[in-house]
Amino acid sequence: MKQSAPHYEELSTLLEQHSILTDAAEIHGIFCGMLSGGMPLESQDWLDPLADSVNQGKPIPQPVEVQLTAMYNQTCQQLLETDFTLSLCLPDESAPINERGNALINWIQGFMLGFGFHQADLTSCSPDVKEALEDFYEISRMDESMPEDEEAEKALFEVVEYVRVSCMLCFNELGHSAAQTQTTPKTVH
Repeated sequence: MKQSAPHYEELSTLLEQHSILTDAAEIHGIFCGMLSGGMPLESQDWLDPLADSVNQGKPIPQPVEVQLTAMYNQTCQQLLETDFTLSLCLPDESAPINERGNALINWIQGFMLGFGFHQADLTSCSPDVKEALEDFYEISRMDESMPEDEEAEKALFEVVEYVRVSCMLCFNELGHSAAQTQTTPKTVH
């Protein structure tokens, strides 16, 4: 039986129980950033950089690693789907709007970190990817609290959708799957 990835609240609680000072949104953002920055989908080289980033270089405890592996595998699968099924790991809609907004900022900061692990040279990126990364930077700097009203809800929904689609844009341009690696002929110099 395939294990499903944990929800935001479950994973954030597990991280807290193991004294890992981040939330599920940031870790999901790191995964999406690594994969969108060019880390091959079949790579399992995410554990050490993640431990360095969120656990002061200490090994990730085994119960957390199991849940993170499920999240990583689900993220890979969602990025490969052709029907744009990527779902950001954020608090559900019943959570206060500012909690959801802060989690989105954590997700974006994680994405930027993970992306930077695998994509340092942006000169070959399309203008759309460059614009998305600039927008991510601007969104990650927002720190005003949002009112609990319908207009703010709509605005947050639109930003989440933009971030989700932009992540998939980056992955579609720079990400690597095993199939892509096999069909790309290797040049010998």
